[in-house]
Amino acid sequence: MNERSRSRPASGGAQLRGRVTDAITAAVRDELAESGYVGMSMEAVARRAGVGKAAIYRRWASKREMVEHIVADLAGRAVPIPDTGSLRGDVSDYVAHATAFRQDMRTTRIIADLGAEAVRNPRLAHSFYAALREPRRAAGAAMLHKAVERGELPVDVDVDLALDCLVGLAYARPQTLTAAGEPVDPYPEPRLVDVVLTALAACHR
Repeated sequence: MNERSRSRPASGGAQLRGRVTDAITAAVRDELAESGYVGMSMEAVARRAGVGKAAIYRRWASKREMVEHIVADLAGRAVPIPDTGSLRGDVSDYVAHATAFRQDMRTTRIIADLGAEAVRNPRLAHSFYAALREPRRAAGAAMLHKAVERGELPVDVDVDLALDCLVGLAYARPQTLTAAGEPVDPYPEPRLVDVVLTALAACHR
C-alpha cells in the first residue's frame, strides 16, 4: 500500500457503517439503562436505533456479544494513575475520579445490572471484570507501589487486600437517597480518604 492510499479518507460506505454502529451502540446503552440485560431484546435495540435487525447481526452474533462491545466501550474511560507525590494526595485523586464516575447515573445503572447478570453468565463476567475491575485495580496497584517506595506503606503490605479496600470504598460504596429519590454519597470525600488510608495501613501480610 502506498502513502496515497494509506491517507485516503474513509469511503462514504465506511462512514455510513460507522454511523450505524454508533446509533446501535447508543441504543444498546439506552435499552440497558431502561430495561436491563434480561429485559433487553435485539428487536427493541433495532427499533430504537432505527435499523433492521440484520444490521445488528452483521456486527454481533448474539445479545451477549453486543453487550460485550458496550462493556469494552465503558472500559475506554481510563482510570488515571494518581501521582501527587503523597499517598494522601493519590488516594484523594483516586476517590475523586471514582466519585465523578459514579455520578453518571445511567452508566451506574448499566454497571449494576451487568454486574448482577455476570454472576449468572461466566462469559459476560470475564468481559465485565476485564473491562472495569482490572483497570481500577491496576491503577490502584501502581499507586500503592509508589507509596511503598516512598516509605508511606510497609514493604509487607498485602496488595490484594489493600486493593479490595481501596476499590471497594472508592467505587462500590453504597449510596443513600435524597427526599427527591436521587442517589448521593453519604460521606464527604475527605472523611472517606481518611478511612481508606486507615484501611491501607492495616493491610499487612
